[in-house]
Amino acid sequence: MDGGAATRPARAAAGGGAADAGTGSDTNANTVSGTGSNTVSDTDRLRPPVRIAVIAACPAQRSALRAALESRYRVDVFADGDTAIAWLREALPMVILIDDAAPEAAAGGRSAAAPWSALRTVHRLGFYPDLARVPLVGLTGDARSDLALDFRAGYRPLLVKPIRRSALLETVADLVNEQVELAWQNLAEPQRAALMKTVAVFNGVTDMIDAGRPVPYQTFRQSCSPLVEAVRGGAFRAVLEGVRGHDNYTYVHSLRVATFLCYFGHALGLPESDLTVLATGGLLHDVGKMSIPHEVLNKPGRLSSGEWGVMKSHVPRTLDFMDLVNEVPGGVRLIAAQHHEKLDGTGYPAGLKGAELNDLARMAAIVDVFGALTDHRAYKAAMAPEAALDLMHGMRGHLDHVLLALFREMLLDAAGAMDAA
Repeated sequence: MDGGAATRPARAAAGGGAADAGTGSDTNANTVSGTGSNTVSDTDRLRPPVRIAVIAACPAQRSALRAALESRYRVDVFADGDTAIAWLREALPMVILIDDAAPEAAAGGRSAAAPWSALRTVHRLGFYPDLARVPLVGLTGDARSDLALDFRAGYRPLLVKPIRRSALLETVADLVNEQVELAWQNLAEPQRAALMKTVAVFNGVTDMIDAGRPVPYQTFRQSCSPLVEAVRGGAFRAVLEGVRGHDNYTYVHSLRVATFLCYFGHALGLPESDLTVLATGGLLHDVGKMSIPHEVLNKPGRLSSGEWGVMKSHVPRTLDFMDLVNEVPGGVRLIAAQHHEKLDGTGYPAGLKGAELNDLARMAAIVDVFGALTDHRAYKAAMAPEAALDLMHGMRGHLDHVLLALFREMLLDAAGAMDAA
């Protein structure tokens, strides 16, 4: 599969049209958030998958922290340590934030008891083995406070006010990702290797871009080999479930696209070499988004024309990166170049249409849209797989309906694939 047409079964010999309902990996929507269990259901998909706890005596701080975090996480807020501990022992969060501001601080007052109250809560959390393992982030207005000194001595993350929302989100995201990736150690092979190798190579892409040095394609191919093995062995559900909650959206979306694209090819009977191209192409298809400004990539609401132009530039940026990759297969490059093209010619960047789009490009477009619809973002809820497929069925003029029907059948036939999506 080097940019040529993928081999279809006889029943998939002709492609119908389909249209984009304005939804996809580059389309923003309103934030939906809430609280609930970790069981994945249609209702649960409306909620961020990661629970964060906030313990703050100051009402203003509780409100500010909830507002800063709730678009990306399920936020449980507590005014005191006793209530927090009683609750959190029954519903463990992934990260706990502790603010040492006193209630009077909102009115300009100051209380010497508040920092000790926060610090006492920190020490009490350590009495419970399950809570002691949860990472803590300290928040203080005084770099010399008891909480600050304790956190520095324990090499724990500490944020001193005023705190930028971006710094808060970055600190929490790093801790969330550490927890998610730590859980991968409990997976069997090849699922564990599929996750660990792909995230390692993905995290290194930025350094590769900055260095501007040629990168051997073998680096990426080898990172995707365990993923191909998991797909061929029918064990890819754990891979999809493993990235749930990971806070690097571009990586999560890319790995999901790589997994579903590889499984799509496997269901069509493609050989292992082609599955490797599909997996690698899926993993790398959006690396250009790593250089898109965060405020554009995660903007709630509609993008301006200028912002939309910046967003669309992720395709040429991805291709520029691929220019640094030695011996990259044509199929990998084609997936990156054409996954936003549409059968009616209204896609980008080249406006290709009809026969100009081979099966590989059509498969990539289907999987990318499905991945985007079922991804959870800061600005939108994850759509249930069945609802996403129903919506895609109405995209006449944009997607190949014969391949889309096969993709739907593939997901329905795969045990657990729809649940893991």
